[in-house]
Amino acid sequence: MATAGKIGERALIEIMLRWFTPMPGMPLPFWDDAMAVDLGDGRAAVLNTDMLVWETDVPRGMTPYQAARKAVVMNFSDLGAKGVQPQGFMASLGIPRDLEVESIEEIAQGFEAGAREYGGYVIGGDTNEASDIIISGVALGVARKDKIIKREGAKPGDVLAATGPFGLTAAAFKIILEGLEAPEGLRETLVESVYHPMARIVEGVALAESGAATSSIDSSDGLSVSLYDLSRSSGVGFRVEALPIPQEVAAYAEQHGLDPGDLALYGGEEYELVFTVAEGRLEDAREALAGVGCELLELGVATRETGIVIVKNGVKSPIEKRGWEHFVGA
Repeated sequence: MATAGKIGERALIEIMLRWFTPMPGMPLPFWDDAMAVDLGDGRAAVLNTDMLVWETDVPRGMTPYQAARKAVVMNFSDLGAKGVQPQGFMASLGIPRDLEVESIEEIAQGFEAGAREYGGYVIGGDTNEASDIIISGVALGVARKDKIIKREGAKPGDVLAATGPFGLTAAAFKIILEGLEAPEGLRETLVESVYHPMARIVEGVALAESGAATSSIDSSDGLSVSLYDLSRSSGVGFRVEALPIPQEVAAYAEQHGLDPGDLALYGGEEYELVFTVAEGRLEDAREALAGVGCELLELGVATRETGIVIVKNGVKSPIEKRGWEHFVGA
């Protein structure tokens, strides 16, 4: 008998979507980072929901404040990937009856800090008793429909790019979950990427305003999975020609005999934007990001062939579809 643990999150979503009737005129299709409702005046209300369950999603050492802030970041990030400024955040909060009030106050403070950090507000929510701490968040923003960046839209020849390098969180989880330690200064930098993640909101809005991006996704499930999701939605493949890896990740990988490329490709819990840029519009996108203090990093190119490969020293190799997936855990 098939179970959620055997088929994984994406197959589970596919099964559920068979039972849903698409809303007429949906500005964003099913399977995008967020959903949207047409407001009838050229604008759309853009919404996202994401859940954080303490037992499975909160690593050792993360405080209630940090976990609550992360719940905001993970919801806001998906709006940022659509080029939408988040305005409101709501949370349905499941609380064990023996949870200390001090922890609940920390959670509230984390919600407030995360929302205000990105120009949004906590606008309400709900509480209920649960056997574990559960935060089910909802992010809301309003945007012009013609500015929203979908996952679909990439064309062969488009430049594949990102807002930052990859691998910090994968290395951090090696420390937190597997005990592969690092010198103190390096350790602090790595684990901070997990305990204090950053969403790319102003960057996504800048890309949307530039009109140069043809597709976009956030990399919270890992770079590899993000590329496969973009490929699925746009019907293109990708040839990765450059893999930006922070020096901290390279140093950590060398210390433990790990492949830094694997850390960059097959991590998770990162919130960089992975996007494509129309041919001839690369400088427009680069200038738009530079205007908000972000460097555009070129990764490669979208291809007519739907495979996803990486080129190293002239040798082309397939990129596996590996990263974080709920129920199967990897």
